[in-house]
Amino acid sequence: MDSPVRAEVLEDLAVTIARETAALALTVRERAVADPGRLDTKSSATDVVTEGDRACEALVRERLAAARPDDLVLGEEGGTSGTPAPGQVRWIVDPIDGTVNYTHGLPWFSVSIGAEVDGVVVAGAVVEPVSGRVWRAARGHGAFRDDAPLRASALEDLRLGVVGTGLNYDPARRGRQAAVLARIATSIGDVRRTGCASLDLCAVAAGWLDGFYEHGLQRWDVAAGSLIAEEAGAVVRLPGRSEDGLGHDGPGHDGLGDEATVAATPGIVAALVALLAAEGAGGI
Repeated sequence: MDSPVRAEVLEDLAVTIARETAALALTVRERAVADPGRLDTKSSATDVVTEGDRACEALVRERLAAARPDDLVLGEEGGTSGTPAPGQVRWIVDPIDGTVNYTHGLPWFSVSIGAEVDGVVVAGAVVEPVSGRVWRAARGHGAFRDDAPLRASALEDLRLGVVGTGLNYDPARRGRQAAVLARIATSIGDVRRTGCASLDLCAVAAGWLDGFYEHGLQRWDVAAGSLIAEEAGAVVRLPGRSEDGLGHDGPGHDGLGDEATVAATPGIVAALVALLAAEGAGGI
């Protein structure tokens, strides 16, 4: 990044493309909901992929290629277009996050587009096709829902916190995650599970959730949402990050293993990480 202004330019482009893609997702969903036979699966019988996922990612790639032909793209459906050089922008795309919700007619799904440079996300947008809400951030410039600035909650007592989570597509791992959730449930205020990680991270940014955690998320699941949460003042711990903001030198050193994503208000994040570690989340 050669100037902060560039991050805002990337943010604007992410918003523009995500809005157009959200409209396409709604159009294509009518066929997916009406004809479940059009669904394919990936890692398991419940890990579905639709015509909408593929069409939306194709549109994002087309628009990015036209606007910024020298950038790379990492997408959930199409993989990566190459290895980024130092300083090169790479877009990280989840064309439809929350595909199971999408195919069942539920409103909690999104189009998520982030832009990273040298492994650090610098801009991102998460658009909700059904509500039309636009969540966005540029590093160093704050996070917004539409035009309203976002701020993570000020809660300091985990016992009163509302914490979001997710469950993996793999049945065995899902069982382990459910067991950890059962063990921590009495130590927190309440739990939410929406089925869309990008929107869970945005909910942390808005203060609607006080925290969120999940094991096994991919880069495209969290790229834009994690930046939005960070820019709203939340503390975020991502897989692969060498410093998680909690004083731990690399993922796994906090007892959560190498695949944990955690985002929470500063007042409860340390307690949430410690509770998860104590209840065996590192073995998920």
